[in-house]
Amino acid sequence: MTSTSLRGVWSPMLTPVDADLMPDLKRMAEFGRYLLDNGCHGLVIFGTTSEATSFSAAERMAVVEGLLEAGLPADKLVIGTGTPSITETAELTAHATATGVAGVMMLPPFYYKGMSDQGLFDAFAQVINRVDDDRLKIYLYHIPPVSQVPISLTLLDMLVGEFPDAVVGIKDSSGDWNNQKAILEGHPGFGTFTGSEMFLLNNLRLGGRGTICATANVIPAQIRALYDNWQAADAEDRQASLLWMREVLSGVPVIPALKALVAQRTGDPGWLRVRPPFVSLTEAEQKALYAKAEKSLSPVA
Repeated sequence: MTSTSLRGVWSPMLTPVDADLMPDLKRMAEFGRYLLDNGCHGLVIFGTTSEATSFSAAERMAVVEGLLEAGLPADKLVIGTGTPSITETAELTAHATATGVAGVMMLPPFYYKGMSDQGLFDAFAQVINRVDDDRLKIYLYHIPPVSQVPISLTLLDMLVGEFPDAVVGIKDSSGDWNNQKAILEGHPGFGTFTGSEMFLLNNLRLGGRGTICATANVIPAQIRALYDNWQAADAEDRQASLLWMREVLSGVPVIPALKALVAQRTGDPGWLRVRPPFVSLTEAEQKALYAKAEKSLSPVA
């Protein structure tokens, strides 16, 4: 499988931490294998759900190396590398690319707001030129609700036009179907992934590649079942059946809640740990979450 052919259900994998709040490679490798064995085509390391920006560049690179040493296949990994600094982003991107992973997922420089498309283009161009590696495959990361720095349709056109071999896809986590639809229609054949499983069916119907979504950490098989059956007669029902997990997660901080659900499934309380500024769910919040999940559990495979 080549990087430009990436498709399917990808999980922006949670990052377990030990008692010292350092990345727990043993738990993480075990979890990665579980996800790959239970429906995920691949894993995104250090996306938003991974608490990426809470870890240093050195920590992030050490995790990538550790997961590869633990036997996770490089062609099943995409590494999040975007930071506000072009120097650090280039360092993370060059390191990931050199390890032979399938690609990188790159945020725009996100600290300064209201930057022009030209300024953002220049930042991406600096990273691409500094990495200077023909193996580089970038999946842009559009998540304006969090980053507050959008990747506009104009900026996308500029990047794909200038760097067609390097900029090969995008994860659209805007929550705006019209924006995703415009990308799919404007760039047919481009590697467009939806950041929400709730748009998966529409994404596939317009030639999209699939989804990179947080809930793939907890319901990978159910999302995969829709991906595999998106042309089946019951595809609309399968799509609607995914709503239950979104309802379970409503009203609670998503990352601590996802970790709590993994802790419940594995019986491992170590999964409850998060890095500040996140705070672990209280016992009362955990019980309420588990009760809600049990009550809402969908019977659809």
